[in-house]
Amino acid sequence: MRAVMILFVGMLLCACQSVRSLPDGLSFQGKEHPAGDLKFLKDLTYADRTGIRHNDQEIFDQWFRVIQNARRFVVIDMFLYNQFQGLVPEHTRPLAREMTDSLIAQKRRHPTMRIVIITDPVNTGYGGIRHKLFEELAANGIEVIMTDLTKLPDSNPSWSIFWRLFVRPWGNSPNGWLPTPIDHKVPLRSYLSFLNFKANHRKVLIADSGSGLAAMVTSANAHDASSAHSNVAVCFTGPAAIDLLKTENAVISFSGGVPLALPELPPSPSSKITVQVLTESKIRDHILQTLSALGPEDTLDITMLFVSDRRVIAALKDASARGVKIRILLDRNRLAFGIRRLTIPNSPVARELRKAGISIRWFEPHGEQCHSKILIVNNADGTSQISLGSANLTRRNLADLNLESNVVLRGPTDAKVFREADAWFELLWCNDPQRQFSVEYERFARRSFLETAIYHFMESSGWSAF
Repeated sequence: MRAVMILFVGMLLCACQSVRSLPDGLSFQGKEHPAGDLKFLKDLTYADRTGIRHNDQEIFDQWFRVIQNARRFVVIDMFLYNQFQGLVPEHTRPLAREMTDSLIAQKRRHPTMRIVIITDPVNTGYGGIRHKLFEELAANGIEVIMTDLTKLPDSNPSWSIFWRLFVRPWGNSPNGWLPTPIDHKVPLRSYLSFLNFKANHRKVLIADSGSGLAAMVTSANAHDASSAHSNVAVCFTGPAAIDLLKTENAVISFSGGVPLALPELPPSPSSKITVQVLTESKIRDHILQTLSALGPEDTLDITMLFVSDRRVIAALKDASARGVKIRILLDRNRLAFGIRRLTIPNSPVARELRKAGISIRWFEPHGEQCHSKILIVNNADGTSQISLGSANLTRRNLADLNLESNVVLRGPTDAKVFREADAWFELLWCNDPQRQFSVEYERFARRSFLETAIYHFMESSGWSAF
């Protein structure tokens, strides 16, 4: 009886951990600040008329330029930062090696500068894999901070209660015996940790730029196997970069690091376009507010890896019923690094949205993913807004579970950044004679009661990797 009581108390305490609130500084909503030096960046992967795949990339070229211009500090928060490959190796670009070399070279040029890398434990198999690049960074005086995911609410509480009680106390160590899809063997404890389904999913860069701060927010990872994915990013300067640094200081603090001193607020650039930093559930709040305000003369274009959040889906259907023209370009969710998977959640969600009158097209992959996460709104009054960053439209990404970072741009529709984003979406949606990006919905439409049931269970229960 005493053992049963101890077990009961332990599970009760673990259950309390599962509903804990976010650490201070998260779920952040910044002010709208004028944006300086604004750039919309994209990585495009497509097939030509002969079926040969091509890559046109801008994001990490700009990322490395920002690093090279820094003199005092660089802060990077990157979900996937590794050289791991899937079942089908991807040879487009060795991004993890490139970023490591760029950071070490900059540290050697400016030995007193502080470089901080914040990342997710998935890169070390939750302690089950040695990460040689991280060791190399540390040996060169660069801080590598592993996000303490135990400080976050549980995405999968029915499992995490068990994990906290029976798995976490044993820790983890490299040199396991279980195979993985990434050519590494890990202990059983790595798999058991993965089932918590929680992550620091952000992709952020902040650095000094001589006279102020430069920042980038993107959907792209510094991950070799992801190097061919289609992604988007925005680069900017101005006061919003300080807001972004505040959100990263919060992660540094609860993960045991020393936050960076905030620089003085720089002068606001002269710009008609504003940028606002949003993290975690504030991203969903903004999306729902935006969708509810759309009218029949407004348009909404979305490109997304995963769409599953029931509140967002309901808001999209309501907007469509009001006459809003909505187009959504989706990944098929069929392949992930060479691994075949169920087409969940996008297949059942696309069918539901299609029935509501929303136009759907599928990204046509050639081994890569449609990894962009972006919403583009063009209003009848001549204004536009863009929300882009790390957040998919899923419960994990939008409900204060994962760590996520997005920025919202607002301004006149004829501004360069909005014209470029519109042209990018039109290219992906319509293709052109030389490049194929997407196909019509009917080509891969699926009608599966089982997939629909699995999707609803996974989204509502937390037993979901999306």
